[in-house]
Amino acid sequence: MVAIVALVVTTFAIFFGAAAADPDLLQDVCVADLASGLKVNGFTCKDVANISAADFFFEGLAKPGLTNNTFGSLVTAANVQKIPGLNTLGVSLSRIDYAPGGLNPPHTHPRATEIVFVLDGELDVGFITTANVLISKSIKKGEIFVFPKGLVHFQKNNGKVPAAVLAAFNSQLPGTQSIAATLFAATPAVPDNVLTKAFQVGTKEVEKIKSRFAPKK
Repeated sequence: MVAIVALVVTTFAIFFGAAAADPDLLQDVCVADLASGLKVNGFTCKDVANISAADFFFEGLAKPGLTNNTFGSLVTAANVQKIPGLNTLGVSLSRIDYAPGGLNPPHTHPRATEIVFVLDGELDVGFITTANVLISKSIKKGEIFVFPKGLVHFQKNNGKVPAAVLAAFNSQLPGTQSIAATLFAATPAVPDNVLTKAFQVGTKEVEKIKSRFAPKK
């Protein structure tokens, strides 16, 4: 299994290296200085004298994430915020774990195409085009599915056992906008009259949904 994952990661790297969404790097490395107060399109670079192997290493995808939450899924990201050495390299990974019945709810990645490789279990996956056409499929261990950049997509574990995927992105920080949370948990809040008209429901229904997305106290 380790060999298969290594092959997939290598394939991802070749694919995304040829089609990086982020700007090309202009030097060997530009390890992100996450503590810098200077704001640029990306992150400023550490002094080369201060970088180490730790800037290019992350062990967080080795173990399944905890899925005892509302949606029964957990995304563990390996992006530039976790691996400073990814700065300017135009790639990142995530591990997504799903409990039986777990859902990675409809969301978008505004800065990246996503490709997933199923590590365990089976999933129903899909994305919606701008013409409102659903492209969906059931995928199982060892199979791959692609979600085009910026399109709303989801994954659902309809099986009776846990599932997991390895997801690759052609951006060091793809960004994620969960559709429901974006609309019903924004700060300041999206006005009720916007949501009632958009979803053709009453104010009580909107307030009820907002209450479910409110931060737990």
